[in-house]
Amino acid sequence: MLTTLLIEIVTLGLIMGIVLGATGAGGAILSVPMLTIFLHLNVNQAGPIGLLAITLGALVAVILGLREGIVRYKAALLMAGVGVCFSPIGFWVAQRTPNPPLVIVFTLVLIWVAVRMWRNSSPAVKVTHIDADADGAANSQTFSCERNVSTGKFIWTFPCVRAIGLTGAIAGFLSGLIGVGGGFVIVPSLVKNTRLDMRSIVATSLTVITLVSAAGVAISASHGTLEWNIGLPFSGGAMVGMLIGNVVNKKISGRVLSRGFSVVAVLAAVLMAGKLFMN
Repeated sequence: MLTTLLIEIVTLGLIMGIVLGATGAGGAILSVPMLTIFLHLNVNQAGPIGLLAITLGALVAVILGLREGIVRYKAALLMAGVGVCFSPIGFWVAQRTPNPPLVIVFTLVLIWVAVRMWRNSSPAVKVTHIDADADGAANSQTFSCERNVSTGKFIWTFPCVRAIGLTGAIAGFLSGLIGVGGGFVIVPSLVKNTRLDMRSIVATSLTVITLVSAAGVAISASHGTLEWNIGLPFSGGAMVGMLIGNVVNKKISGRVLSRGFSVVAVLAAVLMAGKLFMN
């Protein structure tokens, strides 16, 4: 029985890692539904476990991204710094909120993320980024964060700092509130506000996720709300899944990955809501 449970925990972590590595978003937000549906945990229990898995799993991809030079580390540090400040606020709210309202909030966020990722996967969005990266010339679309043509680095204007900082604040608050890494906020924001290609967006998102989630893990551990007996094997599976997901990210188009995740996210939302109202 114990062996079967361990295999189930590792497998769930593996699935989360693959999704997170392939899309840069979504693995964490799927971990809570998986843990609540299959292991019968509540959101407050599942959240810290998901954050631990995200921290260790995403770290693998971050190292790979840094080696390839595709991480926008200044933008990542700004988002993470703001996110770390807002994460304790989300955690404080979560600890004073009953499980049913948190489940409802989580299912609504899942559906919102699914819709956003489906829309952002449209061919028109992808073409804009490909054209901008291919010839280095500005197109008709204006972005909050433009890059220096000669260096390729961001030009840190007020609109750019505001967009990046706000993204970090939302990601950090939701990390503390419902135990997600915030990639589902970060990835669409970078798509909307920058001309980065998708691989750089994913790598930067994972860097922020690692830093913000690590802060969430520290908060949860200090309050004794992290169940290590589930968190460690789940995280082990996630780390292996991240390596697989990194390969998948290079083999399958972003449009297919985003739309596939959208379908899975809606299904997870329906299952979570159904379980809540059946109890």
